[in-house]
Amino acid sequence: MVDIQLNGEKRQLTSALLADLIAELNLSQQAIAVAVNRQIIPKSKWAEYQLYELDKVDVVRAIGGG
Repeated sequence: MVDIQLNGEKRQLTSALLADLIAELNLSQQAIAVAVNRQIIPKSKWAEYQLYELDKVDVVRAIGGG
């Protein structure tokens, strides 16, 4: 188990892979951006990106408008 902070709230993960977190949040098919400890993580790296204890993860969904 890994404890992280997701958008400012504590969350416990069973898998420490970023792609698994995104899937758990049902956001895999959404237009989102993800930052870990204020570093943007490209979508191409999500499957291999390892989260560690107390990482700060921010997930932002793109919203169209105009």
